[in-house]
Amino acid sequence: MSMSGARESRRRRLVVIGGDAAGMSAASQARRLKGPGELEIVAFERGHFTSYSACGIPYWVGGDVSGRDELIARTPEEHRARGIDLRLRTEVTEIDVAGGRVRAREVDSGAESWTPYDQLVIATGARPVRPDLPGADAPGVHGVQTLDDGEALLGTLARTRGRRAVVVGAGYIGVEMAEALIKRGYEVTVVNRAEEPMSTLDPDMGRLVREAMEGMGITMVNGAAVTGLLTGDDGRVRAVATRDAEFPADVVVLGIGVRPQTSLAAAAGLPLGSHGGLLTDRAMRVRGHENIWAGGDCVEVLDLVSGQERHVALGTHANKHGQVIGTNVGGGYATFPGVVGTAVSKVCDLEIARTGLREKDARRAGLRFSAVTIESTSRAGYYPGASPMTVKMLAEHRTGRLLGVQIVGREGAGKRVDIAAVALTAGMTVEQMTALDLGYAPPFSPVWDPVLVAARKAVAKVRESGV
Repeated sequence: MSMSGARESRRRRLVVIGGDAAGMSAASQARRLKGPGELEIVAFERGHFTSYSACGIPYWVGGDVSGRDELIARTPEEHRARGIDLRLRTEVTEIDVAGGRVRAREVDSGAESWTPYDQLVIATGARPVRPDLPGADAPGVHGVQTLDDGEALLGTLARTRGRRAVVVGAGYIGVEMAEALIKRGYEVTVVNRAEEPMSTLDPDMGRLVREAMEGMGITMVNGAAVTGLLTGDDGRVRAVATRDAEFPADVVVLGIGVRPQTSLAAAAGLPLGSHGGLLTDRAMRVRGHENIWAGGDCVEVLDLVSGQERHVALGTHANKHGQVIGTNVGGGYATFPGVVGTAVSKVCDLEIARTGLREKDARRAGLRFSAVTIESTSRAGYYPGASPMTVKMLAEHRTGRLLGVQIVGREGAGKRVDIAAVALTAGMTVEQMTALDLGYAPPFSPVWDPVLVAARKAVAKVRESGV
């Protein structure tokens, strides 16, 4: 019997590489649509856990979440009970596209084997950026991307006598980990090469985050590139060095960001974008390959505002990708149209949110725009608990199309960005936004919601521009 005939005579097989949000969402959705008699599903995961919230790791480290298991949405046993052959501690080391198979290695035993597939899902996620510097892999230096990473960091914190922590980088993970370590009683220094923390914001909004972090007792060192991680006689990290200074450290957390984990895909000749992520169509099928799909932090997605591809590592998108893939593999039809770049975070009681384009993003896309910033309050000014809020808004010249919004404030600030996310997705102008029928009562908002105050100011600024 020919190989094609043998393949037709058995159940079709879906192979999934990666057992977190995108991979297991795809497997679970495909299983809902196709029973075990129709579709065999094999999933490989090199770690110990599946279907967990990596976004919750800083809150676990900081003690807001009581334990690791609170972050696990579905255990391996639950997946297996649903008819998914889940193989933990098994790493896929090669994709043979022409042969329709993957090579996997058992991490503990080293045993290798090939598994054929009819449909393949690549959900290999992203990897923390580690600087190519001396000492970057020394004991006491931690990335924070997986539950295994979180356990390793907590183990180091439990064994370390000193109380000095240095966080390298001040993006979402860096800021959240700085807060977590402050809560654990550490003396925290954040070393950041950018002008201000949170480079996902414009610098003028990032300044508000820096001031809040300094108010918490965090030492902020901005505009400083790390030149090395220094180690002691025992080989453990002892300090973080920049060109001008050394910052003593008993533990170092890398919060520099992540990159798509696509070395496996690249070796197989699959198409990658300018950010290193896999390129897919709207159905999440890898471009040029009918039976290979990809989703989650290893792919690039369409930015609906700029029209360009970008890499956005968020669990919300990964779960949506998995649903789309599983639906398509299961015989249905679904697409993922793209993103507007919405993200929200917090440091202590300061809420930080953004959606759409920053000023430099808009310039890079060749757009002409006006930017406005307003100060308002979370509630009616006379109502108890009203707190200040800063909203920045970008609007395109001539058309008045909303391009982006950034919000920094206390309680009630962060989730207001969802108003702007919907407006961006709908392609609304700032003038159209001023007529939005938003909910109002003094405990929740001023008569004019801060987002709408910014929209009104943006309308006037666009008119003044006259172009």
